[in-house]
Amino acid sequence: MTTHTGRKSTIVFGVLAISSVALASFVGQLATRPNLEPWYASLAKPAFNPPNWIFAPVWTTLYVLMALAVWRILRLPPDTARRRTGLALFFVQLGMNAAWSWMFFGAQNPLLGMINIVPQFLVILATINVFLRLDKRAALSLVPLAMWVGFACVLNFEILRLNG
Repeated sequence: MTTHTGRKSTIVFGVLAISSVALASFVGQLATRPNLEPWYASLAKPAFNPPNWIFAPVWTTLYVLMALAVWRILRLPPDTARRRTGLALFFVQLGMNAAWSWMFFGAQNPLLGMINIVPQFLVILATINVFLRLDKRAALSLVPLAMWVGFACVLNFEILRLNG
């Protein structure tokens, strides 16, 4: 990976990467936390539904990896082919990530969650594909996110199915 950044730019891009991902997490939590009890707790869930305690460490890890991935892409020269596309896809999936919490938890509506999460998963895959052409480590940093969101698609569907 050839970067165009000096030390100051590297720090600025690091702050941008961390703050944007942290903001998405914060915005999502505003909808999630107030709806865990009693709404989410009262839903019928499939046997493979993870315990609630697993979500915080998993998402913390995924957000750290997302920040690392976008930081690596931000550091590429601005005229790098596909850089702008990769960044656009990344920030679209990040926005969809935060929006899912509002659609599923905030609106208390698993159908709205499905309407978001399936395209979100596809955008994550597209982001990985573009990042792979730009920086292999950035792309690989998003693979756990794709795996988790793929699992979340199945979980969201089953919660929708079980709760009509």
